[in-house]
This record gives sequence, C-alpha cells and structure tokens, in this order.
Amino acid sequence: MELVLKKIAETVGGRVVGDDTIMITGVNALDAAGPGDLSFFVDRRFREDLKTTRASAVLVAEETELYQGTQVVVENAALAFAKVSGFFARPVPRYPGISDRAVVHADSRTGKNVSIYPMAYVGSGTVIGDDTILFPGVFVGDRVRIGARTVIYPNVTIMEGCLIGNDVIIHPGVVVGSDGFGYVKDGSKSVKVPQTGIVQIDDHVEIGANCCIDRAALGKTWLKSGVKVDNLAQIAHNVVIGEDTLVLAQVGISGSVNVGREAILAGQVGIVDHVDIGDGVVIGPQSGIAKSVPAGEVLSGTPAMPHRLWLKTSSLIRRLPRTTKDIKGLEKRILKLEEEFIRAGKS
Repeated sequence: MELVLKKIAETVGGRVVGDDTIMITGVNALDAAGPGDLSFFVDRRFREDLKTTRASAVLVAEETELYQGTQVVVENAALAFAKVSGFFARPVPRYPGISDRAVVHADSRTGKNVSIYPMAYVGSGTVIGDDTILFPGVFVGDRVRIGARTVIYPNVTIMEGCLIGNDVIIHPGVVVGSDGFGYVKDGSKSVKVPQTGIVQIDDHVEIGANCCIDRAALGKTWLKSGVKVDNLAQIAHNVVIGEDTLVLAQVGISGSVNVGREAILAGQVGIVDHVDIGDGVVIGPQSGIAKSVPAGEVLSGTPAMPHRLWLKTSSLIRRLPRTTKDIKGLEKRILKLEEEFIRAGKS
C-alpha cells in the first residue's frame, strides 16, 4: 500500500513542511524507519534518534531543526501516528466462513460474514453478530450474545449468559464469566455462594491477554463502552468500570468496586472491595486503595495518598538511613551534654 504524504497530512489535519509528494509505504519507529516510512516524534528522550532517522517524513507537534527531512506538523503527533498506522495495519486474518471442524450448536445463530476457525465451540442459544471472528480454541458457552465486528483471539473462554458488544477485541487466554470468589464461613469451612450473575462488556472495549473477568454473584459485572484493559488484570464479581477508563497490567480489582469514567489505574494497582473510584481518577503504579476516592484525585503509594505528597514521602524514605544516623549522633551529643551539666552542678 502507498499513500502520498499530502493526503496523509490532510487526513490528520497536519501541515507539510517539505516535499508533500513523497510516497509513504509504511510506518515505523525513528530508530528503525527507512525510506518510504513515516515516523513520529513526541518525546525529547528520542532527540538523537530524530537526528539520525532514515524515515522519509516525521510527524511532529512543532517544526524542529533536529530533523532535516520533510515534516508533518500536527497538534497531536502521537494521535496522528496512531491514525496513520491504521491505514497500513494488516487486517485481522479471517477463516472463510464457519469451519466444519468447529462445534457450533444447532440452535445458535450467526450473522453475516461470521468467521469461525477450526476447534472453536459455540454453545446452545448463542447469538453472534455480523463480521465477528472466533479464532481456534475459543469457547463460547450457552446463551451468550456477541455483537458485530468483534474479534475473539485464540483460547478465550466466554462462559454462559455473558454479553459482549460490538467492535470488542478480546486477546488470547482471557476468561470472561468465571465464578466470582464468594464464600461464607461456616465454622472453619468455606461455603460457596453461587455466582448466578453475568458479565456485560459494552462496545469498543479491548481486553488484553490472560485477564480474568468474574461473573457477578447477582446482577452483572460491567465494563462500559471504550474501556481498555491491559494484560493479566483481575476484575472481580460485580465490578463496574466506567466509560473510557484504562486498566493497566496486573491490576487487581476486588468485588463490588465502582470505577468512574475516564479513570486510569496504573500497573499493579490493588483495590479493596466495595469502594467507589470517581471519574477521572489517576492511581499510580503499585498503589493500594483501601477507601473510596473522590473524582479527579491523583494518588500514589500504599496506602494511597495524593501523588505530590507521595513523592515527598518517598524521597524522605530514601533519606531515612542517613537521618537515623544523624539522630543517633545527636542523641549521643545530648547525653554527653547532660552528663557534663550534671557534673558541673555537683562541683
């Protein structure tokens, strides 16, 4: 595929500085790009790569002297690059129709142009929308609803009764609708609470590899439109995650947590059960959340605290050994002064 640079610039609302007739055949990082490639520059840490890149053109937020080639000046270079990358991305491979080596229950319903690879399983009463793709090893239980243009990669498990929206991407190894971790103590024994709810995943959600999203004890676990979940996240029963929230790798969300819209939960964040995380909250990596967080807060640390306070606290922690040594030295000097004072009083 080839696109003239002028057309690309018009598509992303950019201005070409240099030769707008260059033919672009692909996209790449600054240090790996070659002739025909378009790259982008948004992080000053890559200044040296910008100076030496062999890319035919670079997307930049403002014109720069560090690069002598053709530049496309655009307000948000990273966003523009993401859009342009879509032009050159390879389409998701499709199996032609429904494989006769797949198991598709007779009373399930499939829409137009559905692609089901060999070794996939589709249960009774399940509905699959137009243009959806199920890769090998996918298990779709009974009474599941999957929308249109959804891609479910190999070895994903979607248990009975769950709802998956349109334009959803579920990466390999994900389990949707496993039982929530619900038990009641009877003396020393743990009695299981039946998990009779479902998981609902709305439109335009993407779920990274090897995530677990538990079904609700009652009602539903709910990922709302536009939520993006990184790899290896655990989302427990009855969790609700608001629109366009980002959940990064290894986050663990306990049961019945409500997360607002457009929040960011950084890597390895842990959240205790039955708390509310407000809209737009940002929680730094490895933070522990033990109580509800109002909208707009930026927190870090364990226990979590305002991010700026955490920065000051963490800098003090690094100084504790030296501070402790200084305090012990002061204690010795004070004891010595006290002894001298007592001796002087007796003389």
